[in-house]
Amino acid sequence: MVIQSNHFQRAKVVGLTQNLSGFYYSRIHNLTEYIHLREVNQKLSAENSRLNNILYQSYRSEDLFFYKQNDTIFHQQYYLTNATVINNTTQKQHNFLTLNKGSVQGMQSDMAVTCSDGVVGVVYGVSKQFSTVISLLNTNLKISAKLKGSNYFGSLGWDGKNYRIAILTDIPYHVNIRKGDSIVTSGYSTIFPEGILIGTIRNFNSEGENFYTIRVNLSTDFKKLAFVNVIRNLKKTEQLKLERSPTND
Repeated sequence: MVIQSNHFQRAKVVGLTQNLSGFYYSRIHNLTEYIHLREVNQKLSAENSRLNNILYQSYRSEDLFFYKQNDTIFHQQYYLTNATVINNTTQKQHNFLTLNKGSVQGMQSDMAVTCSDGVVGVVYGVSKQFSTVISLLNTNLKISAKLKGSNYFGSLGWDGKNYRIAILTDIPYHVNIRKGDSIVTSGYSTIFPEGILIGTIRNFNSEGENFYTIRVNLSTDFKKLAFVNVIRNLKKTEQLKLERSPTND
């Protein structure tokens, strides 16, 4: 009766009710957003693969499967598919990742694995529903890398120490390099396309007078990997067959 007959009291109660309702709905909204965050991230990962395909015009992305297609227009060499990281190690000398896709989705060994920040590793083992990836943070993995904008290339690997730093060797001492220069994949393999970012030069020194030893700040933070892209080289078999022919011995 007091509330109904008193405008001031009624305004106070209505204001309090609205505040409580607003607080309640805000909490519900935040909780709902959190619950759906993983789904949103997965959609963003798939969209990132699709946009990369459009950008480079030499990639084709499929959310679930790799498809073989005769392309007579763009002569595409690479297909991309996105995958989710379900296990990952960074503290060992030989680190691996596990992905949620396998042979049923077209995964094969020796496929390149990247993320939005750069190189991740190479597909190592495949079952029907899962794949293991030998991480760049594995002392057994070496990849061909080069200075961005240059044809000088060398071998890049991890020394088992800092998970954010790799070592690039075999770059001739006469090449002009600077701290902060970008290091990218060379394309001199059947696994990684050319030009994928690996990192930037942290510091360097010379081995005698012939080659640099270059410490590279890795662009990929392996401790927070959640989604990756897997790249399939459609011309891999043809290239390997030619390179292994007797005329190339």
